[in-house]
Amino acid sequence: MKPAKQISESIPLGIILAMAGGLMDAYSYVCRGHVFANAQTGNILLFGVHLSEGEPEIAFRYACPVLAFAIGIGLATTIRHHLKDASLLHWRQVSILIEVVILSMVAFLPQSVNLLANSLTSLACGIQVQSFRKINGNGIATTMCIGNLRTATQALCDFWHTKDAEHGKKSLLYYGIIICFGIGAVIGNKCVESFAEKAILGSSLFLIMGFLIMFISEENRIFRRAASLEAKHLQDE
Repeated sequence: MKPAKQISESIPLGIILAMAGGLMDAYSYVCRGHVFANAQTGNILLFGVHLSEGEPEIAFRYACPVLAFAIGIGLATTIRHHLKDASLLHWRQVSILIEVVILSMVAFLPQSVNLLANSLTSLACGIQVQSFRKINGNGIATTMCIGNLRTATQALCDFWHTKDAEHGKKSLLYYGIIICFGIGAVIGNKCVESFAEKAILGSSLFLIMGFLIMFISEENRIFRRAASLEAKHLQDE
């Protein structure tokens, strides 16, 4: 497949973000009262079920993460509009740093405020899903799997029928991100067993790694660009 045109679309960054997303979802479900951080379809379903059973208080705890997720999307969009021309940091790097701060706060919230913890985690997920939407030019989510699974399977079937290698590579990319999400969930569950509420710091660690990948890769791109221009200048002389 063609290399990513932007650092934010690189495969290594996508892998790290998918693992962070899987860890977040496992954490919120296992450690914070069986509420999903990413899978808002599940939260909406459980909201409707408990509301229909006359349990508005329980339904409310599933509605708040959905609202927080939407706010996260809006926040990421606002960051992009205000910082898209920033020279010091890319706006997506700012999004990652905000995620790190939010998730670090969650790590120190007790079980008595799980509603707040889950809402903040979903807020971070909303920021991530809006900020990072492509890998190698392909629309891929790093915080959920249903769309990735559909595209991966479609690409696999297209490869089967057409023998076009590009379809096969696309299928492998999408299935690979799904696997990374699953690995993140496994890590998340194990971290909860060992560190309880502090386990979410694992996602913060992944995100910091992603921030550094973007920063280092951008520096390398600028260096290569400068070297290329210098070589061209010397040739012209």
